[in-house]
Amino acid sequence: MAATELLRFATAGSVDDGKSTLIGRLLYDTKSIMQDQLEQVGEASVRRHGQDGGIDLSLLTDGLRAEREQGITIDVAYRYFATPHRRFIIADTPGHVDYTRNMVTGASTADLAVVLIDARNGITEQSRRHAFISSLLRIPHMVVCVNKMDLVDWSEQRFAEIVEEFSDFAAKLEIVDITFIPICALSGDNVVERSTQMAWYDGAPLLYHLENVHIASDRNLIDPRLPVQWVIRPGGDEHHDYRAVAGQVAGGVFQVGDQIVALPSGARSSIEAIDSFDGPLTEAFPPLSVALRLSSEIDVSRGDLICRPRNQPQVSRDIDAIVCWLDQRAAEQSGRYLIKHTTRTATAVISSLDYKIDVDTLHRDVNVTSLELNDIGRLRLRTSVPLAFDLYNRNRLTGSFILIDEVSNNTVAAGMIIGEAKVGAEQAAELSAQRTVGVSWDSGEITRERRWRALGTRGATIWFTGLPASGKSSLAAATEQSLVKGGRSAYRLDGDNLRHGLTGDLGFSPKDRAENVRRTASVAALLADAGVIALVSLVSPYAADRAAARELHEQQGIEFIEVFVDTPLEICEQRDPKGLYARARSGELKEMTGIDAPYEPPEQAELVIRHSDEEPLERVLELLRSRGVVTSG
Repeated sequence: MAATELLRFATAGSVDDGKSTLIGRLLYDTKSIMQDQLEQVGEASVRRHGQDGGIDLSLLTDGLRAEREQGITIDVAYRYFATPHRRFIIADTPGHVDYTRNMVTGASTADLAVVLIDARNGITEQSRRHAFISSLLRIPHMVVCVNKMDLVDWSEQRFAEIVEEFSDFAAKLEIVDITFIPICALSGDNVVERSTQMAWYDGAPLLYHLENVHIASDRNLIDPRLPVQWVIRPGGDEHHDYRAVAGQVAGGVFQVGDQIVALPSGARSSIEAIDSFDGPLTEAFPPLSVALRLSSEIDVSRGDLICRPRNQPQVSRDIDAIVCWLDQRAAEQSGRYLIKHTTRTATAVISSLDYKIDVDTLHRDVNVTSLELNDIGRLRLRTSVPLAFDLYNRNRLTGSFILIDEVSNNTVAAGMIIGEAKVGAEQAAELSAQRTVGVSWDSGEITRERRWRALGTRGATIWFTGLPASGKSSLAAATEQSLVKGGRSAYRLDGDNLRHGLTGDLGFSPKDRAENVRRTASVAALLADAGVIALVSLVSPYAADRAAARELHEQQGIEFIEVFVDTPLEICEQRDPKGLYARARSGELKEMTGIDAPYEPPEQAELVIRHSDEEPLERVLELLRSRGVVTSG
């Protein structure tokens, strides 16, 4: 029978539980080792154990020099083998607690997890850690191999004790399918062939289970999902009319004639044809890579998601997620990163750190201010653009993401989406209470409505953003003067002025810029609550930071109006009243927006003022009148 079905499985367990030996045994007994490889392993075995030590099968997977020297696995070693029934890719993941991040990496795409337990030691912290991570990653199947049974005299009682203890812990987790097998990887008992030493065990050996475990139904075939990788336009006379949307199917089944919708735009069409490398298809399902030819030309690009009109994922910029932190630099609130979700890359800011999970006890620490290397915790993200996602427990492909450091380009976290983040006032109060014990908001006896009615005013925040020297400060100052002259209470929060006090301790890194916006937005909201029109003049170059400022106001029911002063960079440089651009060009000034730091223009600002526009002040005032912030009189 042709070996067409592929099973990916990951091995995990404590140091010296025998993972590498088990994989070596599988490769050796299935005759999946080339003769020259076997000779090299034999020579390495002699160097490590001497002439009488026999072949050390663990050396087949321990390929890194450092781990050979230390005798532990510190990275993920991938191996391939096949039997007449199935093909396999094995990820031998680290057992040491310091390499939890590697275990997450190796197990993230697995269909099955093999957790090894030393029969002598029983359940360890690492056993629980790996079971928890396997559950967290929603690996559909788990096999617990109780190894080194020869060292406990092949004891059925000892096996039963470990099965009971592990089952009690697993009951707290979301593990759908779990199988226990007593083995001795060193001698091969119950690995490929049944053991004659454990007649009391009537189950199948490990390889038989791997060959026959049912995985076809593990993929989501209910929710059609196609993350757009590329829009194909070959060009040339022969293909001048060809246009197709290409990607790998992440869920469900697409058929010719199906109605589809592209998210987040909402544009609709239908499937005219399905093309693949091997020719046209009538339907496409995971994990096929295909190109969909649509009946009408719609606006779609890389990062969009194709789905059915009546079966759509969630679309939001606020993500609630569980992450494993993979970087030496800790995660902190307001930290800014790139987020890679399916085929879309955007920026994201950590809007809150909710708790950290103790993987040994499963307790949650809500008094958390950071996530360190190998920590697992829950956080909320605010992204610069909407993401179309499913919950991770429904679709591992559309429900997962990674975070990337913008400077180093290192992957700093692997995340699993558990829902759309709640960002209402009640949730904000809950999160604040979790972080600061004993601190609550004192609203006093005067409500906002009573204050505004008594003062005859209405508060709001007008947020002027644009490149340095774009003219936003001048426009904000002119607006302030006009409003005050007309009898309105208005106050300008200029970025330079604030750095004399409130934000004087901050630099210009992405993290400091996010904090600068957060503090300024908080002060503006307080002024607006008091009935003042707060006029913020701040470069605020990142869309996610401005979105967080808007969200803060929306939570409190305060008007937030964004004014984008859209002046081209070359004109800003010509103006350069403070000489900042010249200093940046010479290398004297670092992290200058527009030069060596990005500016992300607003996509949905309430008002866009261009440098060539006439009467920009009147346009701002007219907007305020139309929104009811100021009266026409």
